[in-house]
Amino acid sequence: MTAQVILWAGIGFFCGSLMFSYWLGKLALGRDIRTIGDGNPGTTNVFRAGGKWVGILAFALDALKGAIPVSIAKYLVGIDGVGLVIVSLAPILGHAFSPFLRFQGGKAAAVSLGVWMALTLWEIPFLSGITLAMWYSVTSNSGWAICFTSVTMMIYLLLFDQNPVLYGVMAGNIAILAYKYRADLRQPPALRPWITRRLWSSNSSPSAR
Repeated sequence: MTAQVILWAGIGFFCGSLMFSYWLGKLALGRDIRTIGDGNPGTTNVFRAGGKWVGILAFALDALKGAIPVSIAKYLVGIDGVGLVIVSLAPILGHAFSPFLRFQGGKAAAVSLGVWMALTLWEIPFLSGITLAMWYSVTSNSGWAICFTSVTMMIYLLLFDQNPVLYGVMAGNIAILAYKYRADLRQPPALRPWITRRLWSSNSSPSAR
């Protein structure tokens, strides 16, 4: 591992560990967002706290703290291969295990999006947004929706982008997300009520008998 990889992995981890959502909740909303919803110190709970514009700002900052260090390491410093995998995962790990919150960080969805913006520009963020919306419309468990989306993106990369670096980053990203959403994943995936109603209706119709 080169000195540049170590340096930029450290910078990436530090950037990722900056808990903008938590701090903005405290400063702009006067609330500890960890006491809201699922207790996650991330963007979603800023929105839940009633801060629409603060939530948008928090989301942007969380994405940028992943995008900026990875973009500099990739395009300006020229880090590639295994080194780029390490640097790309560093901001995600920093957010998930932030030393600023005693290593009890957020679930790392927004910072992951920022990292993928740096690696693929619009491609994976755009496709994952569409795929996430699809999975959220099917399952009521957010952890399963996130993980299903990540696995779908891995399949997409395997089929359409022959880049081992992206495979490595996605595999590590899935592992981190699965760990952070482990409480959700202990429960079986549940279908949305509208799907179960439709299935029940179709099974109960005279034509189905």
